Order: sequence, then structure tokens, then C-alpha cells
Amino acid sequence: MDGGAFGAGKAGGAFDLQAFLRQPHTLLRLLSWVFSIVVFGSIVNEGYVNRQDESEEHCIFNRNHNACNYGITVGVLAFLSCLLYLALDAYFPQISSVKDRKKAVLSDIGVSAFWAFLYFVGFCFLTNQWQASKEEDNPTNEGADAARAAITFSFFSIFTWVGQAFLAYQRFRLGADSALFSQDYMDPSQDSGMPYAPYTNEEDATDAVGTYQQPPPADAFDTETQGYQTQNY
Repeated sequence: MDGGAFGAGKAGGAFDLQAFLRQPHTLLRLLSWVFSIVVFGSIVNEGYVNRQDESEEHCIFNRNHNACNYGITVGVLAFLSCLLYLALDAYFPQISSVKDRKKAVLSDIGVSAFWAFLYFVGFCFLTNQWQASKEEDNPTNEGADAARAAITFSFFSIFTWVGQAFLAYQRFRLGADSALFSQDYMDPSQDSGMPYAPYTNEEDATDAVGTYQQPPPADAFDTETQGYQTQNY
């Protein structure tokens, strides 16, 4: 298991708040979180207006309630998603399993790309409905700034979520490379098919040579014919 896989340190390390806040994906999540508040907050507070002869309020975007509902829904769910993945980012270094880290990064890629797409659709939808709005439906131009803010920050949110998806993809590639190395690596001492001779300690080899005694020559025992006496070693 590679403790440093997918762009995080080994599991069990202490949480560093300053290092966490300086990470690029953390900054993008915080920006996306703020932008989501602006999008749904602007529509909720000033996105519904009515004419003087009406008591019922209508959506400021061409009196199309679907436009307001879409902007509020996307903003609220993006707000919750940012909080969820900020918590996941803080807990991510404590995940010891490479497989679990891989699943978290893949989900980050998918969710970020999905929200970028939803904000792109929302930006196009709100812009179209705002341009189609009739002046007589809002003669005092009430809530115009809120409508423009919702459109503008929907546009900004596209890039923050695309950036999160890109950074998550980089983490996935980094983790995949490190996981591949840890799986393919093999200790040479564990490979039985190695053609090399086994290692022998030099001290053991010296002891083995020192204790060996060469047998005396055969003619040293022929004492009757030559009168040679055996020497003791």
C-alpha cells in the first residue's frame, strides 16, 4: 500500500489547517461555495417581483418560475456539495486504502464535471430568460441587480467547477502512477527464478576455511619402508 497515493501524505499524519487552506482545490471549493450562495441568495431575496395591479409575485426571469427554481436548486445543491467535498478533502489524508482514495478522487472528477455542466446550462437558461423579459412586467426594474448577479456568478461557477475537475484528474493520474509502481514492484530476494548464486557472509566463509584441515600425504604413513615419522599438526 502506498501511503502517499493520489496527492496526499501517508495516513495517520496530523491535520495542518494552513496547508489545507493553501491547496488549489480547497481554494476553488471555497470560491464555488461563495458563488453558490450568491446565485441562490440573489434569486430567493429579489428574484420574485409583481406589477402594481397584481398581488402574486412572478419570477424576474421572464415570469418563468422554472428559471428561478432551476437557479435556486442548482445553487443550494452546489452549496451542499462544496461542504461535503471540503469535509472529504480534510479527511482524505486519513484514508489508508488506495482503493478508497481512488473512489474518492473519481467521484470528485464526476461531481465537479457534472456541476460545471449544470452551471453552464443555468447560465444559458437564465441569460435567455432575462433577455426575453418584458419591461412592462417590471417597470421599476426591481431586482435587476440580483438577476445580473445570479447570471454572472453562474458563469464564474462554470470555471471553478471545471478547475476542480481538472485538479482531481491530475490527482487521479498521480495516484494511478504511484499505485502502479507499488503493484508492479518486486523484491529481488523474493524472486525464486533469479539466476544468481546465494549470498554468503564473508565471516562465515573465513570460519569454514579456518577449521578445515588438509589430510597428510599418503607417504607420511609409510614409516616401515622410509623411516619417516608422522608429524602432528
